[in-house]
Amino acid sequence: MKVGELVKGKVVKLMRYGAVIKLVGGEEGFVHISKISNDYVRRVQDYLKEGQEVTAKIVGRTRDGKWELSMKGQKNVIRDTKKDEFERKLARFLKESDRKLSEYRKRVEKKGGRGRW
Repeated sequence: MKVGELVKGKVVKLMRYGAVIKLVGGEEGFVHISKISNDYVRRVQDYLKEGQEVTAKIVGRTRDGKWELSMKGQKNVIRDTKKDEFERKLARFLKESDRKLSEYRKRVEKKGGRGRW
């Protein structure tokens, strides 16, 4: 194996800052959270699952001798699109609710009333 080569492996351990990949040849590789996707990765678990087969590119060696891997640009990353869609809808709902509540409070203050608050 050499730098620049594409390798296949299986995710064996997820961590807060990346994942350990058992490569086909028996060696271990590590993909840092910043090299999992071109998108911002908040949680490794949102993109990878233990036991998942992945393809990655070798970009070097880590200090402890593992292959340093990058999965950017590869088509094997799992995205929980339903969760993302829910979070977007929830954020939009909260923003709209705050706006409506603010408008309501302004109307109540103009009338001279105290409202329920």
